Amino acid sequence: MSDIRATGGARLKKPFVYVLLSAGLLVMSAPFLWMALSAFKTNKELGASPPVWIPTTWTLTHFSELLDKLDLPLYFLNSLIVAVLVTVCNLVFCSMLGYALAKLRFAGRSKVFALVLGALMVPGNLMLLPLFVLMSKLHLIDSYAGLVLPFAAGAFGVFLMRQFMQSIPDELLEAARMDGAREWYIFWRIVMPLVKPALATLSIITFLGSWNNFVWPLIATNDPGKYTLPVALATFATDPNQSAGSNGMLMAGSLLVVLPVLLVFAVLQRHFTQGIATAGMK
Repeated sequence: MSDIRATGGARLKKPFVYVLLSAGLLVMSAPFLWMALSAFKTNKELGASPPVWIPTTWTLTHFSELLDKLDLPLYFLNSLIVAVLVTVCNLVFCSMLGYALAKLRFAGRSKVFALVLGALMVPGNLMLLPLFVLMSKLHLIDSYAGLVLPFAAGAFGVFLMRQFMQSIPDELLEAARMDGAREWYIFWRIVMPLVKPALATLSIITFLGSWNNFVWPLIATNDPGKYTLPVALATFATDPNQSAGSNGMLMAGSLLVVLPVLLVFAVLQRHFTQGIATAGMK
């Protein structure tokens, strides 16, 4: 009888949990849905009271107006170049350092890992001034290198790859070494294919952070030709001569900022979920 009651209670709890999760998802996605729908509304519907959620007349006017006032292809390309380069650099460098910390024996390994953990505890904003001074001394302000190099390797990426690579059996690598495989071959041909879920997870996190990065590109670029998309949109929004009555254009621009991230997540979602699920397993 107690088993029947427990089974019945579990069946009653499931619909409640689903309803609760659905309500939470709706609340979290409401701002994004409002932004996406507002990008296709007319100015009259944007200022309507009570608010109009679904546009009665779908229009692309805001996108065309935004293209007329901003060089969106240039800013989009700048953001794409910076985000892709930062992501690729993190995948390569964080994987190499993570492999060294996880599978190689060398003097000071624990101290290096402690340094990585310490770097995770340092707020990123504290590094903005030293980074700006360094990039200025290297004459990298207003350049792609100045936007990419400060984020070419992150402490979180090193920690993630190190923890994931620890799950690879040492016996597999020792067998490869006994067969005469060099360390470089083992890393690229054996280890890297086994950590694809972690690479996908790191790709999404890094690309998302770099694409949405606003403070550093704002500091490190004075030339409008090197603006990334978030900086260009923020500059446009704060310019009273341009942004008057431009809520629709700002919604359209915000939608363009979000779409590449959604595309990357959709492509790598399966690996991302697997990476999160297995990151702590050994």
